[in-house]
Amino acid sequence: QVQLAESGGELVQAGGSLRLSCAASGRTFSSYTMGWFRQAPGKEREFVIGITSSGLTTKYADSVKGRFTVSRDNAKNTMNLQMNSLKPEDTAVYYCAGSRLNLMVPTTRAAWDYWGQGTQVTVSS
Repeated sequence: QVQLAESGGELVQAGGSLRLSCAASGRTFSSYTMGWFRQAPGKEREFVIGITSSGLTTKYADSVKGRFTVSRDNAKNTMNLQMNSLKPEDTAVYYCAGSRLNLMVPTTRAAWDYWGQGTQVTVSS
């Protein structure tokens, strides 16, 4: 089992950048595919970006391609989300997630096993 904790969410102006971090407890972090989802008010939680356990494969939602990047450090049990060129529509609660499907990056919520509590990102226009 792994416990996840996000940090880094804050208010930022459109066009700005923000870096979110996810810290994981437990010794099996390197076994999981890790990813980020987000949920805006009144909307479903949606897949944003993910990275396999090895870090060799990443997957992005079309809405963030070219703007967001994900990285992980298995030695430190951390994953980071670098968000650039932020838009008001990126405003949401961002959730760190872990999946035992470590050789792929699933995009459906049901395929993810572990979740953090979320961190609020607000992009002002």
